[in-house]
Amino acid sequence: MRGRGNARSSRALAVSWCPATWHPRLDMGRLPRPRSSTSHRNLPHLFLFVLFVGPFSCLASYSRATELLYSLNEGLPAGVLIGSLAEDLRLLPGAAGRRDAQSQLPEHTGAEWNPPLSFSLASRGLSGQYVTLDNRSGELHTSAQEIDREALCLEGGGGSSWGGSVSISSSPSSDSCLLLLDVLVLPQEYFRFVKVKIAIRDINDNAPQFPVSQISVWVPENAPVNTRLAIEHPAVDPDVGINGVQTYRLLDYHGMFTLDVEENENGERTPYLIVMGALDRETQDQYVSIIIAEDGGSPPLLGSATLTIGISDINDNCPLFTDSQINVTVYGNATVGTPIAAVQAVDRDLGTNAQITYSYSQKVPQASKDLFHLDENTGIIKLFSKIGGNVLQSHKLTILANGPGCIPAVITALVSIIKVVFRPPEIVPRYIANEIDGVVYLKELEPINTPIAFFTIRDPEGKYKVNCYLDGEGPFRLSPYKPYNNEYLLETTKPMDYELQQFYEIAVVAWNSEGFHVKRVIKVQLLDDNDNAPIFLQPLIELTIEENNTPNAFLTKLHATDADSGERGQVSYFLGPDAPSYFSLDSVTGILTVSTQLDREEKEKYRYTVRAVDCGKPPRESVATVALTVLDKNDNSPRFINKDFSFFVPENFPGYGEIGVISVTDADAGRNGWVALSVVNQSDIFVIDTGKGMLRAKVSLDREQQSSYTLWVEAVDGGEPALSSTAKITILLLDINDNPPLVLFPQSNMSYLLVLPSTLPGSPVTEVYAVDKDTGMNAVIAYSIIGRRGPRPESFRIDPKTGNITLEEALMQTDYGLHRLLVKVSDHGYPEPLHSTVMVNLFVNDTVSNESYIESLLRKEPEISIEEKEPQISIEPTHRKVESLSCMPTLVALSVISLGSITLVTGMGIYICLRKGKKHPREDENLEVQIPLKGKIDFHMQERKPMDISNI
Repeated sequence: MRGRGNARSSRALAVSWCPATWHPRLDMGRLPRPRSSTSHRNLPHLFLFVLFVGPFSCLASYSRATELLYSLNEGLPAGVLIGSLAEDLRLLPGAAGRRDAQSQLPEHTGAEWNPPLSFSLASRGLSGQYVTLDNRSGELHTSAQEIDREALCLEGGGGSSWGGSVSISSSPSSDSCLLLLDVLVLPQEYFRFVKVKIAIRDINDNAPQFPVSQISVWVPENAPVNTRLAIEHPAVDPDVGINGVQTYRLLDYHGMFTLDVEENENGERTPYLIVMGALDRETQDQYVSIIIAEDGGSPPLLGSATLTIGISDINDNCPLFTDSQINVTVYGNATVGTPIAAVQAVDRDLGTNAQITYSYSQKVPQASKDLFHLDENTGIIKLFSKIGGNVLQSHKLTILANGPGCIPAVITALVSIIKVVFRPPEIVPRYIANEIDGVVYLKELEPINTPIAFFTIRDPEGKYKVNCYLDGEGPFRLSPYKPYNNEYLLETTKPMDYELQQFYEIAVVAWNSEGFHVKRVIKVQLLDDNDNAPIFLQPLIELTIEENNTPNAFLTKLHATDADSGERGQVSYFLGPDAPSYFSLDSVTGILTVSTQLDREEKEKYRYTVRAVDCGKPPRESVATVALTVLDKNDNSPRFINKDFSFFVPENFPGYGEIGVISVTDADAGRNGWVALSVVNQSDIFVIDTGKGMLRAKVSLDREQQSSYTLWVEAVDGGEPALSSTAKITILLLDINDNPPLVLFPQSNMSYLLVLPSTLPGSPVTEVYAVDKDTGMNAVIAYSIIGRRGPRPESFRIDPKTGNITLEEALMQTDYGLHRLLVKVSDHGYPEPLHSTVMVNLFVNDTVSNESYIESLLRKEPEISIEEKEPQISIEPTHRKVESLSCMPTLVALSVISLGSITLVTGMGIYICLRKGKKHPREDENLEVQIPLKGKIDFHMQERKPMDISNI
């Protein structure tokens, strides 16, 4: 963004100070047109200020302090133009005539200052993070660090300060947030110190937010209509002005409430809850709604919280009895302390407002109060003393229910006493089982029909028939004991289990024909026996632990339950005999630990038993199985089968052909054991298949360019973090016969050599020298003459191994002239040998007198017949099939040829000696022209271009 539309929505104001008087002088030449109604209103004041202050402004010093004010919205992207300091300070060429009359800045005549102006920040404070300043143009832009007004000017703190600081200023508005910069204009002769203020304008980028999600307000249930209660924790909006919180509302007013918003002198808005109807806690004790805060942005943003309106109780209810009178009957033989009745009143209020105490009315006689006790808290009436013969048979008890601040509620209890004139039946027990203080103790393993006690049931007066029965639940039976009358036996009916029920309470009830009842309570306590073994919650305890654990690592806490009680139910824990020694089990707590580090690669699963033993006599035990799985951790690097791999590959191997397999393993499991292979160096030539480890070459390889390759292959596993290892790979290229011999000498088919007629037979004349870039048999070179031309070219022979050309026969007068030998240079490659040819030109003469003549002879196309004769060098002769012919004619012929050869050689030797003696003075000339047989030739500098006779 290059425009200023979003950045400079307010005018740039330039103010300068004189160091002597510090009177501000407004520079009106650069003030743009006002853009708001406020600017229009302030413009006349600015002119009056200029007219008043202008005459008193002092001359500008060599360096002037100037202030520029810009404004921009928060949250703008990087690159937005804030302002141009050069333009606003009138330092551009077009503004030269408008500069201050007192300015000491020199005039410039061109389009640029000479030397050029430089703009820089005096310090790189916090403000410098949000803007960028172009050193040449003086343009000020937003930086990549987004400006957040709420973060910069949190709580509107502090006074203004310069040097790249951030502050809140009351100008131009109370909500301003300023970035303050110090800018230096250089060089020294143009020096100016500029203070830049950037006002950050707020945008609606924050929604209102309540500090708590749940807000509670308590309203007394007797609150009158239009009661106002401030809602604590109002919403907070970091934005300011119209973008801050403007209004509140409820999602549901329940027809009982409304909201009002009050604004204080600081502009803070507080919501108030207003009661619009009568409240009754006993009808509804709370109301729940959603309070919503809304700001004034466009579009507006919302924030909400749950508002719970609780109705607090007041003492507006008094105790009430449901009945006004109750009737109670008490027998004259009733036991002291027996409850005879209970009264209960109800108060609908809460807490202390609902506390009720009970008391007798003052109208109740003291005799009645002494006979019947009233509990003031519970309202229970108990027989307080024994009923005597002279006690009144009817009592009227007036009971009051008292509440705080209330008139007591009243209830009347009419008590009638029935006098008893007959003696009740008697129950006489005789215990068989162990009995202490009325409690019978039985073992839980007692068999069926175990006798507990005999009971004798009788009438003291002997007048009435007495019956009895057993009251209560339990495995017991009361039956007549024959043949005796009024004798009853109490016994068990089935086995009893202490773990199911430990205590029984039964009663033997006797009654006579007059309706009198007597009850004798028997309490039975079972004694526990060790009849239960400990039980593990799970018979198979499956555990996991990562390998490389810390010593004494916690595995689990075993827990077994024993239904028995006391020592019989106390459980101790022990390892089974199959548990490894490095596992430990605390016998009391059941905590299972491992004392050493476990390695999954050594052993992944452990399975052993643990025992839970109780303390009974004899003890009982149970067994569980622990199955421990050691989880893998990436603690093993990939491992190559070999540290070094070597592969032999024939050259010219096709691209992406399979060179060999790189085998690598990783002892870890899962993703930790997954291995990826890659070529570290020379990856432009070689590539490796990650899955199969197959090494391939992207291009065909030429041994003559490079005979071997050394590369490193890296194996990386899939662990986190990943582990890796490397291996060295050596690739040796095997030679194939893909290069013909390269003739290095002679260098051209047009070259020639002067051979003196006095050269002795057997003397070396010249040589053919060739090289082959292949190796082995592919580089073994053989030389042969396959074509001849000249007066007597057969006088020369070539050594098939060295390529040396020697004179076989003495040269005669007729041998003068040009001898041309077509030499074939062949290798011994397989399957097809390759060869090159070269023309060797020998000029037999005493001297080279006419070179142009010789060159003309060389330019002529020689008529040479090719001899198809393969050169022979140190190669073992092949076995031939010998025909069954007689050898005698062959031997005779060879003898004749040998004799003739000896005669010829002797004659030639005499002839050569005679010629050598005559032409001895010209031997030096011959030495000067002759080319050395073995010259120092840099074979590596020669081009790979075989010499052929076709190049002539």
